[in-house]
Amino acid sequence: MEKFWKRSLVTVVMYSSICIFGITLNVDAKGKTEDKIEAGIYADDINLAGMTVSEAKSEIQAYVDSFADIEITLHAIDDQTITATASELGLEWKNQDIVNEAVGLGKKGNIVQCYKALKDLEHSNKVYDIVFEFDKSSIKTLIEEKSAQYNHPAVDTSLKRENGVFIITQGQSGVAVDMEASTDTVYNYLTGDWNGEAADIDLIVEIVEPRGSEEELAQVKDVLGTFTTNYSTSGTSRSANVSNGCSLVDGSTLYPGDEFSAYEAVSPFTEENGYYMAGSYLNGQVVDSLGGGICQVSTTLYNAVLKAELEVTQRYNHSMIVTYVDPSADAAIAESSGKDFKFVNNTDYPIYIEGYTTSDKNITFTIYGVETRDSNRKVTYESVVLETNVPDTEVIYTNDSLPVGYCSVQAAHIGYKAQLWKVVTVDGVEVSREQVNSSSYNKAPRSATVGIATEDPNVYNTIMAAVASNSIDQVKAVAGAYQATADAAAAQAALEAAAAQAAQQPADAAQQVVDPEQLEVAPDESAP
Repeated sequence: MEKFWKRSLVTVVMYSSICIFGITLNVDAKGKTEDKIEAGIYADDINLAGMTVSEAKSEIQAYVDSFADIEITLHAIDDQTITATASELGLEWKNQDIVNEAVGLGKKGNIVQCYKALKDLEHSNKVYDIVFEFDKSSIKTLIEEKSAQYNHPAVDTSLKRENGVFIITQGQSGVAVDMEASTDTVYNYLTGDWNGEAADIDLIVEIVEPRGSEEELAQVKDVLGTFTTNYSTSGTSRSANVSNGCSLVDGSTLYPGDEFSAYEAVSPFTEENGYYMAGSYLNGQVVDSLGGGICQVSTTLYNAVLKAELEVTQRYNHSMIVTYVDPSADAAIAESSGKDFKFVNNTDYPIYIEGYTTSDKNITFTIYGVETRDSNRKVTYESVVLETNVPDTEVIYTNDSLPVGYCSVQAAHIGYKAQLWKVVTVDGVEVSREQVNSSSYNKAPRSATVGIATEDPNVYNTIMAAVASNSIDQVKAVAGAYQATADAAAAQAALEAAAAQAAQQPADAAQQVVDPEQLEVAPDESAP
């Protein structure tokens, strides 16, 4: 018996020596030795025997990559499907640590552990499971991008006021893919149940109910606030822009908590959206731009909102003063600077915005809702000018691409600092006074842009001498004189052309020639 244990101990010690010192080594190009995986070790069906760490990782990664093009079909709405590959869903190899564990099997641990591990491999293989992982953010992004086209938004019950009567349009239910729940469903299936083959997964779809009811909207009939401004001094293009912007806001229904953006309602400022070139402010100058005049729409709406006592969440004043409301009562919107006018329906009921323009160029916005304020409570707004800054200079700009005779003058703009105050009275007695906003308007000097293009050096010297006088009135006078000369020359040329044409007509057609004295020569709009 004693001899048996001595022989066993010798065997263990000898085998351990093999385990520790007799393992198979691989020498790389730099002379560094690398352990190799023992026989009988697998990763799924991949035989890793004799491989180094890098070789095993490369082999397993290639195996994982072989599943990259397997198609996964996601079922969305109304039998619509989204097809994606495993790679597009973020296929990855999760448990890469199994390679290091496989290399160390039979080589790490104490003598007994090492011996037992090697003996076990002689009787049965060691098989490591390759675990697939998927990128959850990739799954969510793909679902968001691909399923949006299949969503059917709910259409809220809405109002339309026609001929002084409210018409209620019943809303419609919608359907939408639940992004979070669908992402979790796809991820859980791929990481838990997927067998590496093509698969079908149902996305989570929810019914989106419309907001509002006929009973709720039937209550909307009280005038909460109304305001009117006039644009009778506007030209055809600006007037068209005001009318177009008003029509784009008209008919908006806001439920409690909804935020309204004036910019989003009236943009984009394109010809396709009904806009024309008209004057607007830019860097202290009045310049033509698509949609010029749209700020009168947002300003009129702003004052109606104030009277309705809705919550204003964003408002900007113009860079320079406007004339259709008092200082600090304006609300500018601008695409280039990000200016917008926004407000929230902070009432407990839906509200409706009606907007219209009239033939005498008035624009009116009226906000309807459910009146809950006391009838003896009145709200007014007062504009308070804190500072006036009058420009004391004139500026003349020359333009060598415009002919002598052209002179466009812009009036001076007075600078202001102002505040708007909300005053509440009950039975005619003031009970509160609070500041609504403060505004600062830039001053801008009277300016003129004058054309100086001419081939006549005497004419050039004359107009430049007028410019050097720094007097806009002097420049206007000189430019006007040359413009009158140019108009006279044009008129004379027209008369001569008419006479020449008449001379070529047959005698019996002579009576059809227009009397030269009745010819109209269109005046240059830029002339003084």
